[in-house]
Formats: sequence, C-alpha cells, structure tokens
Amino acid sequence: MDATAVVSQESGASKMQEKLQKRHQERTDDAERRKEAKESRSVAEEKGDYFVGAFNAERESIEELLSSCSGAHRADVTQKLEEATAKTLQLQKFLSDSTLFLKQYDLRQAQAALQKLQSSIAETREEGLPKKKFAFRARTKATDKAPVSDPPAPTPAGSASTHAGGSAPSVKCGFSNMDSVCVTKTAEEISKQDVLLTDLTNCKVRLLGSPSTLHLKNIDTCEILCGPVSSSVFIDQCKSSVLAFPCQQLRTHNTTDTQVYLHVTSRAIIEDCHGVSFAPLSWSYPSMDEDFSVSGLDRDRNNWSQVDDFNWLAAGTPSPNWSVIPEADRKTDWDPENQTVE
Repeated sequence: MDATAVVSQESGASKMQEKLQKRHQERTDDAERRKEAKESRSVAEEKGDYFVGAFNAERESIEELLSSCSGAHRADVTQKLEEATAKTLQLQKFLSDSTLFLKQYDLRQAQAALQKLQSSIAETREEGLPKKKFAFRARTKATDKAPVSDPPAPTPAGSASTHAGGSAPSVKCGFSNMDSVCVTKTAEEISKQDVLLTDLTNCKVRLLGSPSTLHLKNIDTCEILCGPVSSSVFIDQCKSSVLAFPCQQLRTHNTTDTQVYLHVTSRAIIEDCHGVSFAPLSWSYPSMDEDFSVSGLDRDRNNWSQVDDFNWLAAGTPSPNWSVIPEADRKTDWDPENQTVE
C-alpha cells in the first residue's frame, strides 16, 4: 500500500470520527433540552398545584366570612364585608400574578370563583346592610306626633349630632359649621370619644388625644390633624384638604384632591374618590407616645400605602384614583398658626 492510500484511509477515519462525535453531541444536547423541558413542566405543575390549593383555601375562608354575616349585628356585618372585599381583591391580584403558568382550565375556574365571590359579597351587603328607606317616614311620623315647640337653636361650634355616613351615633364632641378658624381639642376632651367634624371650610383643626372614632363630613380646604384613633376614621365629601392621623382602619368616600398622611394598621379603603394621595404620617406632638399607648395601635405596623379602591377591580393595573405623595413634596412643617382652644 502506497503512502497516498494510507493518507486517504486516515482522512476517512478522521471524518468518520468527527461525524460520530457530532452525532453524539447532538444527542446529548437533545437529551439535555428534553430534561430541561421536563423540569420546566414539573416546576410549572408544582406552581399550578400550589396556586390551586392556596386559591381554594382563601376562597373558602372568604365564603365562611360571608356566611358568618347571617344574623350578625350591622356593625359586625360591615366589618366582615370590608374584610371579605379586601381579601377578594388580594385573591384577584394573586390570580393575575399567576396567569403565566396556569393551565387554561385552572384559570377559567379561578375567574369564575372570583365572579361568584363578588356576587356573594353584593348579595350579603344587600341582605345584611339594607338601605334604611323607612328612616325618613319614621322621623316624619315622630315629628307629626310631637307637640309644637320653639325651633331648636343652631348647632354651636364644638358640638355635633350627625354621623359622617348619614346615621346618628352618640358623638359627644367635635366642630361644625365653621369657616376660616384655627381650633384645638385636648386629650381630656376627646379621649375614647366619638368625634365629628362637619361643614368646615378653610379651617385648621388639631385633635390632641386618642378618640375612639373620627368622622369627617363636608370638609373643604382644611388641615385636620388628629392623634391616634383607636378604631376607625370615616371620611365623606372632603376636598382640597390635608389630613394626618394614625388609626386602625380608614374608610374614605366621595373625596377629591386631598392628601392623607397616614399610619394605619389594616388596609385603607377608598370609594368614589379621585385625586387622593397618601404618605406616611409625619406629624407629631409631645404626648403622642402616650396617646398611642391609650389607643392600643401598633406603632411598628403601618400599611399607609396599601390602599384598596372599591371602584377599581382591574387586576395588575394600579388604580388611577389614588397615588403616593413624592418624598420631595411631602409636608414636614406642621406648626399651628394663631390656634385657639375651644
């Protein structure tokens, strides 16, 4: 065999070896891709299984909460419905965040379950919190039977008799029908009381103590600062104002262009609002620590930026009705000006 034939055989063997190596590499790569795909499917299935379990557990919790509304007092029903609504919103966000790996069947089932929950909340609200259509008739009847007497005197500043939401709680102190004044109430006056501020325009109000509840209604261009509220703050028909307070729960209705400097231990709720902005509480006064202790609020827990908008249920898209106040625009100077004590 001559040298040319030997070289030719060696070249052919080399090419065959390269071909075999290439084929082996392709098979190895293909096997690796299949393994990765299998692992990916396994992870997706695990995530899907976790979602279904967690979703159903939370759904059942909300259903039990709604069932417990049957026969409960009106105040309890209100609290349970707010909790159920907030949990449903969180569940909707959970679904929105999980859509990438969910099977179509699981996705449709979850969407249907959410719709059913929303319907159940509406039905429970209608049954447990019916509109008091009889209230005006009852009052008219009582008026007709009442003996004729002198007309009542106008409500003095510093007193109040109507609820911010329309009902009539036993509000013992507050301010009403005032314009362009600066007023203050001390801890001795408001401690553990229901406080109502209503029909105030261009006023500055300081409530230095720990009331039980705070009700604001018909507030225009005011600055209202309040110490720790042990339960709820209710706001209705407020515009172009600055508010600051710690509380357990905040419920805001029909409010526009208002800043809220907030410390809240639950989730704030807005409804029928626009242009409401939030920042963490930055106002303080010398006895605030003592008033925090009286209120029982947790100073280390502040959900000031956790806001649920009942008019905005689009999952994954922030509500356009509220915003966070940029740090550079947040108010830091709270010094009162020409303030008097009522």
